[in-house]
Amino acid sequence: MRKSLLMLLFAIMTVGVAMSCREEKTAGEKMEEGIDEVGDGIEEGADEVEDAVEDATDDN
Repeated sequence: MRKSLLMLLFAIMTVGVAMSCREEKTAGEKMEEGIDEVGDGIEEGADEVEDAVEDATDDN
């Protein structure tokens, strides 16, 4: 009985240590990532428009 309690305690402590080591992001970092994603989306959209214009002008 004592060994099983010690094993359970050890498992809980291990999970606790693993969870506490996770890196938390600040609001500024989250906002910066969001801005980067929007910028990437705009860039991809511009590339698609450029490709469509090139395709349209190639046909004429």
